[in-house]
Amino acid sequence: MGHTLFIADLHLSEDRPDITAAFDGFMTHQAPHATALYVLGDLFEAWIGDDDNSPFNQHIKQTFRSLTEQGVAVYFIHGNRDFLIGPRFARETGVELLPEQQIIDLYGEKVLIMHGDSLCTRDHRYMAFRKKSRGWWWPRLMLSLPLWYRRRVARNARKTSALHQKNLTEKIMDVTPLEVLRVMEQAGVKTLIHGHTHRPAIHRFELNGQPARRIVLGDWYTQSSVLTVSADSTELTGAPL
Repeated sequence: MGHTLFIADLHLSEDRPDITAAFDGFMTHQAPHATALYVLGDLFEAWIGDDDNSPFNQHIKQTFRSLTEQGVAVYFIHGNRDFLIGPRFARETGVELLPEQQIIDLYGEKVLIMHGDSLCTRDHRYMAFRKKSRGWWWPRLMLSLPLWYRRRVARNARKTSALHQKNLTEKIMDVTPLEVLRVMEQAGVKTLIHGHTHRPAIHRFELNGQPARRIVLGDWYTQSSVLTVSADSTELTGAPL
C-alpha cells in the first residue's frame, strides 16, 4: 500500500543553503518512493507572492514539478510564513492547495492535518495578526505592492517576529491543550498532525475516553524532520543538517 510523508517548517531561504541541500536530497531520494507528500506550512521563510520569480524560487518550484510529474501527489497547507502562496504556484508545481484544516483518510483512519499556528491561542498578539492576515483585504493589499517593497516588509516582519518570540514564555509559544481537544473533537478524529511549534513529538492522551495522539513535526533549522506513515507504522525522524 506504500507510505505517506509529512514535512513542515523547512523555512527555505537563500540564506540557508544547507536546508536547501537537505530539501533537494529529500525530494530526489526519499519523496519519489512515497504515495503522497503533505507539506504542512512554512515551506519558505517568507513568500511574498507568486509573482516573485527569483532563481531560488524557480528552483524550488521546479523541484516540486519534477516530483509531481513522477506521479507523487503533493498537498500543501499554508503556514504563517507562506500564506500568500496561491493558484499560480499550484499550477506551476502540480501541488494541490488545501484549506487551513483538512481531514484525510490515512490508511483507513480519519486524521486532521493543519499547520498548527491556530492552536497557539495564548499568543494573543500573533492571533490578532493571524486574523488580519487571513482576511480578504490584507493579502490583496500586500500583493498590490511592488516586489521590492514586499521584500522589505518581509524582512522587517521577520525581525519583529524574532524579537516578539524572545519575550514569550515556552508555554505561550506552545499549543493550548484545550484548543487541541476542541478541534479534534469537532473534527471527530483521534489523530492530529501539525507543525509550527518546532517541537517534534508524538503525544498520546485520552479524548472522550478513547486513545488519541497528536503528532508534531519538527523544523528543518537543525534537522530534516520527516513523518513517515504506512498502514502498519508511524515513524517521526530527523537527520541532522
